[in-house]
Amino acid sequence: MNKSALSRVLNGWVQRYFSDDEAVMLFALLLLAIGVIMLFGAMLASVFAGLVLAFILQGLVDWLEQHKVPHLIAVLLVFMLFITLLMVVLLLMLPLVWGQGVNFLNELPRMLARGHVLLSELPERYPSFFSETQVNVWMDTVGNQVANMGQWIVSFSLSQLSGVVGLLIYLVLVPILVFFFLIDRQKLLNWCSSKLPKERSMLKQVSEEMNRQIANYIRGKVIEIAIVGMVTFVAFAFLGLRYSALLGLLVGLSVLIPYIGAAMVTIPVAVVGLFQWGMGHDFIILMGVYGVIQGVDGNVLVPLLFSEAVNLHPIAIIVSVLLFGGIWGFWGVFFAIPLATLVKAVINAWPCAEGGVTKS
Repeated sequence: MNKSALSRVLNGWVQRYFSDDEAVMLFALLLLAIGVIMLFGAMLASVFAGLVLAFILQGLVDWLEQHKVPHLIAVLLVFMLFITLLMVVLLLMLPLVWGQGVNFLNELPRMLARGHVLLSELPERYPSFFSETQVNVWMDTVGNQVANMGQWIVSFSLSQLSGVVGLLIYLVLVPILVFFFLIDRQKLLNWCSSKLPKERSMLKQVSEEMNRQIANYIRGKVIEIAIVGMVTFVAFAFLGLRYSALLGLLVGLSVLIPYIGAAMVTIPVAVVGLFQWGMGHDFIILMGVYGVIQGVDGNVLVPLLFSEAVNLHPIAIIVSVLLFGGIWGFWGVFFAIPLATLVKAVINAWPCAEGGVTKS
């Protein structure tokens, strides 16, 4: 293809998708947002965290206002509830999870020794399937991975010592930001709106779809994490499983990663149960209870919480988790589906030169 033909193709593509002023403005806003996050994300992390938390709590503020509660009183009540929950997590749940995590690391060598014995018995019990060479390779691999994990934990702990002061600042700064985002929400929205062109039908379409789906998704996901994690903790503690708080936290966070999280977190649950009880009656009950929790979450809790389901193909969800998680880590995984929804909303609203709207 010569330069003139390539130029015609590019000009035609630009004319088709960027002939509308709103399309150019939306494209510029998206680039600006991505640039701000990439360049200033670390510095503005507390602002983003406060914005997300305020977005989650706004639904409760709206509910109180619908029941004739004044705006200031509604914000104060919701903010007091938020501070109470934060104190419960920091003073009760976090020390419990931390203590169980330390105990797990201390007991890990004994668990590995027991696993070494179990693996060494495989060639004798099942000589047709396992050889001593295979078992030795597996044990060397596991040993190397554990050694690497230990080095990573030590280096991570040392590197985080310098961030303790920053964490304390965040614990003070983020609640303050949440309060002001809640109480001055309408003022902030009016200010942002005043900086945009008056003719913004496409932006309005995108924002309405995003608000309709993402508000439901984020609030529902936080509630799902809390319910699944707490129910798992109570069930495991009732069964007498060790590290129930740590495993409950892992199971709760696993709902962040659709289709993959549940499969991944099954491994530590099964390993802890196997080393504690062996392949016996208690272990079977544990896995049965865990299966019931996952089944209720997928078939009852998710449809109940996500009344306005995000209409995305499973492949799109998995690709979004891998892509945004690789770019932004934990927050990328958490916001993978909302970001994918944003991409879909933009595609649906993007105008064409013929005056139509592209269809997904």
